[in-house]
Amino acid sequence: MTLPSAEQSASATTTTTPAGPTSGGARGPGSLGPVGLVLAGGISVQFGGALAVTLMPRVGALGVVTLRLAVAALVMLVVCRPRLRGHSRTDWGTVILFGVTMAAMNGLFYQALARIPLGPAVTLEVLGPLALSVLASRRAVNMVWAGLALCGVFLLGGGGGFGGLDPLGVAFALSAGAMWALYIVFSARTGRRFPQADGLALAMAVAAVLFLPLGLVESGTRLLDPTTIALGAAVAVLSSVLPYTLELLALRRLPASTFAILMSLEPAIAATAGFLILDQTLSTTESLAIALVIGASMGAVRTQVGRGKAGVAG
Repeated sequence: MTLPSAEQSASATTTTTPAGPTSGGARGPGSLGPVGLVLAGGISVQFGGALAVTLMPRVGALGVVTLRLAVAALVMLVVCRPRLRGHSRTDWGTVILFGVTMAAMNGLFYQALARIPLGPAVTLEVLGPLALSVLASRRAVNMVWAGLALCGVFLLGGGGGFGGLDPLGVAFALSAGAMWALYIVFSARTGRRFPQADGLALAMAVAAVLFLPLGLVESGTRLLDPTTIALGAAVAVLSSVLPYTLELLALRRLPASTFAILMSLEPAIAATAGFLILDQTLSTTESLAIALVIGASMGAVRTQVGRGKAGVAG
């Protein structure tokens, strides 16, 4: 479940994000380094999502989100041990907004998963980052890649069409996509304001605190079952700890427009996770859709790598 500045997220993205390497100190692998981080995060989060579907009958959608955020927050706080002093009011405002966005994104998406299948849910959700990529980019070629990815996204959801899906589930998935776009914005801002993953750990704690009452109301003592806790911990690591950390690190070196288009791979990864864990097979149409989103992502990466080389040469 990664950007721009305070005034207009779309216009500030491409100008502020490239400053990340100087602050993060990581220039070694070049543009392909952060791309690998994004892909690894996508694989982790989608397999975690498939595992979460199997957990929902035990504690419900809100219970799964509560476990996911609570365990992830504990892990991140223990590992990062973020400093609470020395941060400005703006820093705290950014991390709180990041936490609120994270809670909303997770809650809305799992409400969608409770009503519609994993593949269509991710397909609809990814429209948020795709829209962001178009708004954030000032280059026409990035709009071409976004358009190609968008065609693949709709094709992936076109096996049975979106018309037969639960309307409330579709609304939750689209709303989660909007929150995902905001998550991208605040993740990048947090990464620039806090060292390492300190800001992420604090934001995850905010999200966990916000969601705890909802989980307790829906699931109550079922959240304390040892098997449920173990499965929830696995979902937390796969869906929160690993992907959020990898994405935050990637956004220090990767422009937001490229990152957002890379999110087009999420439906393809979700389809693979659904096949391996939930026994969901891929049709020819779905395979073609996957090829389209992969092609769009490769094009976006190639464009960014070429742009980076041109900047170095200049």
